[in-house]
Amino acid sequence: MLKSKTFVKKTRSGGVMKIVREHYLRDDIWCGSEACTECKQESTVLQTDACMESSLCSYPHYLIPDTNVVLHQIDVLEDAVIRNVIILQTVLQEVRHRSAPVYKRLKDIIHEKEKHFYTFTNEHHRETFIEREPGESANDRNDRAIRVAAKWYSQHLKTSESDTDGLKVVLLTNDQGNKQKAEECGLLYLFTCILVEEYIKSLTANPELVDRLALSNDDKNEITSSKVLFPEHLPLSRIQAGIKSGSFVQGTFRASRDNYLEATVFIQGEGEDGTEILIQGLQNLNRAVHQDVVAVQLLPRNQWVAPSSVVLQDEGAAKDDNVEEEEEEKAVNITARKATGKVVGIIKRNWRPFCGMLNVSQIKESIRHLFTPADRRIPRIRIETRQASTLAGQRIMVSIDGWPKDSRYPNGHFVRSLGGAGEKDIEQEVLLLEHDVPHQAFSQAVLSFLPKMPWAITPEDMVRREDLRHLTVCSVDPPGCTDIDDALHCRELENGNLEVGVHIADVSHFIRPGNALDKEAANRGTTVYLCGKRIDMVPELLSSNLCSLRSNVERLAFSCIWEMNHEAEILKTRFTKSVINSKASLTYAEAQMRIDDTNKNDDITKSLRGLNKLAKILKRQRIEKGALTLSSLEVRFHMDSETHDPIDLQTKELMETNSMVEEFMLLANISVAQKIYDEFQECALLRKHPAPPPSNYDILLKAAKSKDVAIHTDTAKALADSLDVAKVDGFPYFNTLLRILATRCMMQAVYFCSGMDNDFHHYGLASPIYTHFTSPIRRYADIIVHRLLAVAIGADSTYPDLMDKHKQSALCNNLNYRHKMAQYAQRASVAFHTQLFFKSRGILNEEGFVLFVRKNAIIVLIPKFGLEGTVFFDSKDKVAPSIVFDEEIPGVSVPVPDAEPQAKKPKLDH
Repeated sequence: MLKSKTFVKKTRSGGVMKIVREHYLRDDIWCGSEACTECKQESTVLQTDACMESSLCSYPHYLIPDTNVVLHQIDVLEDAVIRNVIILQTVLQEVRHRSAPVYKRLKDIIHEKEKHFYTFTNEHHRETFIEREPGESANDRNDRAIRVAAKWYSQHLKTSESDTDGLKVVLLTNDQGNKQKAEECGLLYLFTCILVEEYIKSLTANPELVDRLALSNDDKNEITSSKVLFPEHLPLSRIQAGIKSGSFVQGTFRASRDNYLEATVFIQGEGEDGTEILIQGLQNLNRAVHQDVVAVQLLPRNQWVAPSSVVLQDEGAAKDDNVEEEEEEKAVNITARKATGKVVGIIKRNWRPFCGMLNVSQIKESIRHLFTPADRRIPRIRIETRQASTLAGQRIMVSIDGWPKDSRYPNGHFVRSLGGAGEKDIEQEVLLLEHDVPHQAFSQAVLSFLPKMPWAITPEDMVRREDLRHLTVCSVDPPGCTDIDDALHCRELENGNLEVGVHIADVSHFIRPGNALDKEAANRGTTVYLCGKRIDMVPELLSSNLCSLRSNVERLAFSCIWEMNHEAEILKTRFTKSVINSKASLTYAEAQMRIDDTNKNDDITKSLRGLNKLAKILKRQRIEKGALTLSSLEVRFHMDSETHDPIDLQTKELMETNSMVEEFMLLANISVAQKIYDEFQECALLRKHPAPPPSNYDILLKAAKSKDVAIHTDTAKALADSLDVAKVDGFPYFNTLLRILATRCMMQAVYFCSGMDNDFHHYGLASPIYTHFTSPIRRYADIIVHRLLAVAIGADSTYPDLMDKHKQSALCNNLNYRHKMAQYAQRASVAFHTQLFFKSRGILNEEGFVLFVRKNAIIVLIPKFGLEGTVFFDSKDKVAPSIVFDEEIPGVSVPVPDAEPQAKKPKLDH
């Protein structure tokens, strides 16, 4: 049966256009119940024995949730207890339009066979489709469609002859109005309509499900105080008008890690550029949560403030704290003031389930408790739970439901428990979840695109490939590395010049564009290296076997080969797909020992010496151009082979061979960047490092000034030169400290599409163009660069998405996000393992350096362990000494009474 709707609309040019919309209705859409004998369905989803122990519904029943139940109670629907659920097409479409994350979670539930969730296409069924009535809103029409579908199911199951006795339909809603309409239309004799909270509370066998209920508006009002603590958020219409007129600006809210009463709002400019507005004080923060998109109103200039020099963590009691206590003294250095504003409305919430710990209420029998998230930028969340005693000491997940204007904290609900706090696997899971690292096992769909074993190179693989198996190629990597991306060779040519080759795993041969394996790798973006664990971007068969350039096996590669003279000047460059057979897989230390051992003179050692000699020249040339040599502390753990606990910890030592490999990787990346940009000026995937704004260098300049050292930051070359000569007698570590601070002044390097930007410069490497080509096993960007290069040299065919600069740009955004999160996850893993290491060590005395000085704390670095921490001047047990804070340096000093002996005068380094 065909329904059509015809209407006319005015076009932009002023003409009239007739639109005909056709909607097909069918009789052969089955109900999905195994109890049904009417429908001619081959397979069924809904069970006959659909029993859930409910005090409200003692009979077997199917659940039909309305849209709001799915949107707000998805945590409940995911629970294994909830089975035999009918998801109507109306609901599915509305959820898709209103929340992409919930839609994805719902689709995942539907695909779980043991959950018995059935999608019923009610909008195309002749008996359940309804037209929208005159004057009826789209929302009311959809509510009515859900009630009509529930009515049809009830009648349909009754007419079915088989043993459906007592099998009923329960419509779940959280809308009292929807329930009333069902009553008014006299539908309740056909099916039961229950409020979702009542239904969940009636599940006698599973009382813990109540904790997972998102709070309804009625519940939210119960928890709040009568006192209004925050200004009202403006409606979206007012916000849009304000943004258009310029009285408001839109940006991303970034909460401070160090001070819970402070945040910045990042206003996106052209490209990667943007400006920041400072927000201070609870009322001005106005219930915004980290990463929300907010509307901000700038305050008058005389109300602008400087960023706070206090480290402040929210340790407020569970009561609604008095907001006025936040007022700091406002005597501010005028030059340090920044554009300051207040949040007037929320454009888009970016809430997700948060990991953390429960702070159990001191009140006995209380079901209301505060939850402290692991991420310090997220406010504490008030939840209701009846299992507080069980959850104490566990890592749990909580979702925010809302933040009323009369509540000091947002309200939320318990999602699930992860396990005991401090347990290694649990803490690892927390940091992966907190940093949004996809770490689930690869699906069967992804694994189905892997090559069948045993795998061997075929004659078809050799077409358009050079056979380089005869070359003395070797790889140099950290110890224990199994995903070997790169290998090198160097040999003398007959004309006296040198041939140098960088051979990179040909991952794009195995991962073809657009299949499930490719999509999964694109989503993951990068391999994440944690202490003692690796979260692969591609399945292990590729990462540690078929793509890994292990020694003495034939492997497919993508080679970049230069002819150079002995002064490391490039005379010729060529790129080719190849087959290699690595003669040795060496560690940095093993390669260094070969180079240094004068008795060794084999082909591999000669090759390494040639590479090392050229690398030193290349590095010198780079530094002369203004490339920066910065510093960041990296530590390596030695793990116990049985318990996998850290038993020793040391900072990583860099050898000449580290630098040797790095130089040729940089050279290959620059050569490939130039080639793909020459061929594809609109869609080359490149990497840039923007120059930092001058204000970023404040911490570096102040630190240098405190020791009367001058640092010049006009250009990268000026910075590099002044860092080279920055030395203080009797303080050998000073230069390294400055380089660590300089690293923190830098901007993030980012991927971008050449057709969407015109600033390609890489500040840190002092290179006009750069990309990533050398690590395709662990970075998806490199796979795209391989595909572009393959098309450029005629070794592979192109595909539409590769040449679409908008899709390329969207991909770059995801890759930049994944790389940033992977970095943070790696740091968090090192921090956790460092804590594990010290757990049984007692008190140690080590040399530490003051990195930053705040008004009430110092941030100290202990180089031996790469450890950085905050030391507060006051604590709960002792009162802070009388301290004078100098904002200019910044530094603190402790005035000492004259009567005190001089020997005891504390020495605090500014």
